[in-house]
Amino acid sequence: MGAEGFPLCPNVTGDVTGGPGATGDGLFRGVLRGRPRSGRGGPAPRAARTPGRPGRERPPGGRRPAGGPGPRAAPPPPAAILGTMPTPSRPVGTATRGTTNPNRLRRMDRWIAAVHGAALRRAEHPLAVDLGYGHAPWTAVELLARLRTVAPAVEVTGVEIDPARVAAARPHAREGLTFVRGGFELPVPGRPHLVRAANVLRQYDEDEVRAVWERLTARLAPSGPDGLGGGLLVEGTCDEVGRRHVWVALGPDGPRTVTFATRLGSLGRPSDLAERLPKALIHRNVPGEPVHAFLRDFDRAWAAAAPYASYGARQRWQRAVRDLATDWPVLDGPARWRQGEVTVAWGALAPGR
Repeated sequence: MGAEGFPLCPNVTGDVTGGPGATGDGLFRGVLRGRPRSGRGGPAPRAARTPGRPGRERPPGGRRPAGGPGPRAAPPPPAAILGTMPTPSRPVGTATRGTTNPNRLRRMDRWIAAVHGAALRRAEHPLAVDLGYGHAPWTAVELLARLRTVAPAVEVTGVEIDPARVAAARPHAREGLTFVRGGFELPVPGRPHLVRAANVLRQYDEDEVRAVWERLTARLAPSGPDGLGGGLLVEGTCDEVGRRHVWVALGPDGPRTVTFATRLGSLGRPSDLAERLPKALIHRNVPGEPVHAFLRDFDRAWAAAAPYASYGARQRWQRAVRDLATDWPVLDGPARWRQGEVTVAWGALAPGR
């Protein structure tokens, strides 16, 4: 989401894996308390039966029936022993570093407000989720402020697996901003109209990304009868201070676009953004893959636009993107290019089989 922030899932005892009680000893400690244990001198004597206490009746003569005792009942499962003690929920996800910084996701937020703001305004109860905001809640606080400039009724929920991070964020809650514990299951009411997952999937294997995408997009608000609108998942990666960022936008129907965004004054060439490709693409930046060909052509267009550098990096970027659009399906225009962005259809960069 903003940040990376998925801790270890709890084990069956409710403790964090590897923490106190992870072996299960603590689970039954209260149940076994008071049970006599054997010592060096042999088993502890059995307590005398309280008069009138119901017990097992022996047959006449004090002997058991022939054939030995009957079959013993199976021991109750732990849930039965613990009675009504609730089983701890298991948020879906794994631990990340939780690194975050103020203003780190400004480029992504600016793009979301521009391209998805109208859909948020049309929604009856617009809900946005900042998934995996990290050690501090800055990105969720900033997301609310930026979205409300285009959709005043929007509400934001920050979702994190680590309960300590949730507890640390809750003092920053306010009208329209809440924090809950959870993971990819998105424990929020209804169907969110926006899910932002920045720097969350970078630690996962490439073959895990598709399943996460499908799980998250299944929770989005549905598209309209015309196939438009609906919720939006924005998933991508950026550097620590947010100067270089690449993300994929997905609707309920799957991936739609890829956006490259950068601070133009610090850009050497467009392929410098390769190190911030999202997980679905970063291992595909090799010859023969579409994303590699795209960045190669982008570098060539950037080099050809070198004369425009005398007018500034912004003019050079716009000229390079304009030339790039002759061979690649660029979906945005000069208004976004001036921001140091370019958006391309997902199908043109999707990994080869």
